[in-house]
Amino acid sequence: MGFDDEVALVTGGRGFAARHLVNQLIQKTEYHIRIMDLAPQMTLSEEELEGILGQAFADNRVAYVSADLTNRQQVFDVCKGVDVVFHMAAPDSSINKFELHYEVTVKGTRNVVDACIEHGVRKLIYTSSPSVVFDGKTPIVNADESLPIPDKHNDFYSEAKAQAEAVVLSSNGKNGLLTCAIRPSGIFGPGDRLSVPKAVEAAKSGKLKFIIGDGKNMFDWTYVENVANAHICADNSLRPEDEGEMAAAGKAYFITNGEPIRFWEFFVLVLEGLGYPSPKYCLPVKLLMPFAYLVDWVCKRLAPFGVPPSQFTPTRLRIMSTPRTFNISRAKKLLGYDPPVPLHEGIKRTIASYPHLRAEVQEAPKIKERSGPSKTRLMLGSETVADVLLWTDTRQTLTVLSGLSFLAYLFLASGYTLITLLANFAYMGLIVLFIYSRLPESLFGVTVPRIPPLSEFQIPEEKAERVALALGSIWNQGAGIVSTLQKGESWSLFFKSLVVLRFMKFLGGYSLQTLIMLALLSAFTVPYFYEQHDDEVDKFVEHAREACGQYKGLVLAKLPGSVKKYLHH
Repeated sequence: MGFDDEVALVTGGRGFAARHLVNQLIQKTEYHIRIMDLAPQMTLSEEELEGILGQAFADNRVAYVSADLTNRQQVFDVCKGVDVVFHMAAPDSSINKFELHYEVTVKGTRNVVDACIEHGVRKLIYTSSPSVVFDGKTPIVNADESLPIPDKHNDFYSEAKAQAEAVVLSSNGKNGLLTCAIRPSGIFGPGDRLSVPKAVEAAKSGKLKFIIGDGKNMFDWTYVENVANAHICADNSLRPEDEGEMAAAGKAYFITNGEPIRFWEFFVLVLEGLGYPSPKYCLPVKLLMPFAYLVDWVCKRLAPFGVPPSQFTPTRLRIMSTPRTFNISRAKKLLGYDPPVPLHEGIKRTIASYPHLRAEVQEAPKIKERSGPSKTRLMLGSETVADVLLWTDTRQTLTVLSGLSFLAYLFLASGYTLITLLANFAYMGLIVLFIYSRLPESLFGVTVPRIPPLSEFQIPEEKAERVALALGSIWNQGAGIVSTLQKGESWSLFFKSLVVLRFMKFLGGYSLQTLIMLALLSAFTVPYFYEQHDDEVDKFVEHAREACGQYKGLVLAKLPGSVKKYLHH
């Protein structure tokens, strides 16, 4: 390549992966490099000033241009005189807004493609995403590029990426332009401002104690230097003389480290490497999904009042719990890609790059000593119920669980309604009870135990009165709430009631059978888990309350004074 003749443009050049690509272009090529990003000017860090990027600026080999992808004229001006474009710019994937992703990713990419064709750019390498083949529910295992694009995607980011990728690949060959799409999976490494810092932040606050799902879902992570290397391999492989199956142009390529591991194992290695405890307890996705939908719905409705989007969303839960691994044979064959940095070496380098995020030396956790009954036992009330649900006597608990599971299975398998099932049990019970009572005292030399008198199964009047009073109290509380709402006296109560009813409506979308199984599972797991980790759970709930209070403050701050006065009234 001629040093004075070749110009490479990197869009989104100040992004995480793009910074590493710029450095590799300086080291491994003779390109003059044009960095394009939104900021009006480029400010180098002290490390960058003293490194190869600072030297490249001093040598006038690197230049910065401020431009907006959605501004067609600005994009055309930036692409003039360019030989190869590395199109890496994209909005934050955690922001699930259709308008944002469509304007920047789809329309912005069309502007780049049109500018490349207009100015006779020779190569266009687009940074796509493996999420373009993910529908949010179907596991992906060692998939190659023959896996079709789904009709529906997990989020707007993935949908926009798929559309932009199609635009890039369909432009291959127009006015001599050679194109391809790179799909790097799970990028990590030094300079990452999302995955690792967010995980550390959650670990510090005690929020990262749970694994979403069963923790067995395999995932492909890719060290950022390998991603940059894949782009350079693509640049070297886009040749006009290649045709047919051996042509690298016009195709998409999955890029990974080629070393799939469990999704949560990656975070365990990173967090433990930085001195933080790793998540250990698994939470079923089906149990969390209703709450994720509720939180997402509330945040979207309150967005006009300044409430930021939540990261606890259904799309995030699916990403964290669904297997996604990819085959990189095509990239190896046609691009000559071979990951230079192994996965565990990349993790080691990543940990070393975050000395400021390391945990302080912490005291060994003290064994909790209890005096008197635990909070969980006090909540459950009955000592017998507490013994069963807290697994005090494993044999007793398993007996009760087996019995309830059998009854639930009969109900689910029979297709009976609740009333018909109870009637059938009563019918069979009466027959068995009557026949049993007619048996002799001894049968085949074995003494037949007698059933205790029916009076022993009767509920004492005192207990019956307490139950009746409790039911009456619940009814009166409900009537009081309705009366208060009827008078329009409490906005807080009104909104709380709407949230509760909305959640009940959501639960109504599940079948009765599903709710029964979830209730059975929760009854024998949630109390036991809370018994073991009540302080940690209470702390988490307190954080959630504080967050709700902050959201409430943000909403109220956006309201006019007259409205706030009316609401307080």
